[in-house]
Amino acid sequence: MKKIKTIVICSSASFYKALFPIQNTLKSFGYKVILPKTAHKMKKNNNFDVSLHKTWYKNPQDYHKKKALMDAHFKEVVKGDAILVVNLEKNGVKGYIGGNALMEITLAYFYKKPIFILNDIDENSLIKEEVYGVGSVFLKGDLNYFSKIKPKTSRSLK
Repeated sequence: MKKIKTIVICSSASFYKALFPIQNTLKSFGYKVILPKTAHKMKKNNNFDVSLHKTWYKNPQDYHKKKALMDAHFKEVVKGDAILVVNLEKNGVKGYIGGNALMEITLAYFYKKPIFILNDIDENSLIKEEVYGVGSVFLKGDLNYFSKIKPKTSRSLK
């Protein structure tokens, strides 16, 4: 496996608030970590209400905004060395992975990037075959996996 230096985090927008502690942990291991742009915007405004950002739900004329966000994050997936899918519980579904994250998984798979999934997915998930079929590495909620394969940087050589 190619040395992983940059990890692109993918997740449902519902989990964006939880991404920042994960980012900090990965950075402490020496990685560059990329989060979705909307996650940064939400943090800056200290408002993680997803409905304020998904304006296309109420106004279909805004789907161009969704497309632009997808395009931007897809480019990050292609540039990065690996993806980490943060899949928490949502609406009673354990290890929820939504449509957009599945698209990012597909892109990572196509570009031969390692795919890490933070938590197991629900046994009844409709996308179980796809998530397992691309050779995902399931971390069982433990980010310490990344401390064992951390990149060699000037910080980690000290």
